[in-house]
Amino acid sequence: MNKWVKRTSLGLATLALIGVATVIAGKAAGERKLTRTIALAVAPVNVQGDPVQIEQGRYLFSTRGCADCHGANGGGKTVIKEGPMLVVSPNITSGANSVTTAYKIEDWVRTVRHGIKRNGNPVLIMPSDDYNRLTDDDMAALIAYARQLAPAAGGEAVVQLPTAVKVLYGFGALKDAAEKINHALPPSTPVVPAVSVEHGAYVANTCMGCHGPGLSGGKIPGAPPVWPATANLTPGKGSVMGRYPNAEVFMATLRSGRRPDGGAISTVMPFNSLRQMTDTDVRAVYAYLKTLPPREAGTR
Repeated sequence: MNKWVKRTSLGLATLALIGVATVIAGKAAGERKLTRTIALAVAPVNVQGDPVQIEQGRYLFSTRGCADCHGANGGGKTVIKEGPMLVVSPNITSGANSVTTAYKIEDWVRTVRHGIKRNGNPVLIMPSDDYNRLTDDDMAALIAYARQLAPAAGGEAVVQLPTAVKVLYGFGALKDAAEKINHALPPSTPVVPAVSVEHGAYVANTCMGCHGPGLSGGKIPGAPPVWPATANLTPGKGSVMGRYPNAEVFMATLRSGRRPDGGAISTVMPFNSLRQMTDTDVRAVYAYLKTLPPREAGTR
């Protein structure tokens, strides 16, 4: 009996040591991965800064999640504060603690479209894969708007992650945007804004960071455990689209943050952005979602 107890204790101690070693190794690998340098040459886009371009940029900034993360004034804000996880977005204006003061047009393109900072390090948390498919015109408009924002006195950017997230990132179970993006893809071809499947597919690129590349939802990789799983927007098993028989009902939910039965949807969903979308964009997204192949909920 004593031999069995000793052997069991030794085995458990060995497993514990292996677990600790794995955590230490994964955490170190994650920290190295976050400081890696990615060399990527990009072409500039045509930033004119005229009123029409700036207005288009303002619309994109307001409806594609930029304001939700960086604040309406671009000065940065607390994006996540859940347990040990703290994310404070950077100040992208020219004010105090700005991260974009020295940015050239190419640096904006590299960061927003490819998830790579000016110094070559990958961005973390920012879903550049959502913005990778922006047309050159929309990319230029977004940059034009951001560059003319009034200086705001933002604080230092913070990305404080739980050890478990760092370990998963280090071992490749979680990927940053630069890993997920196909950097060889050319920008999207412009599509005329209309209630069409093509335009809806273009707008819906912004939904993929949370709902997954297949839009079937599920837990957002690396997100706080208290965040709910995102909805399945395909017609597959576990779909929520049966609640929305037409574009009007779908639009009402995006405007109000409430389901058709009156139930509130988690505020993790960026309703401040969604409610500012034009009727054309919302109807186009709805038209696109109706064409998706069915996927089971949670398969991303």
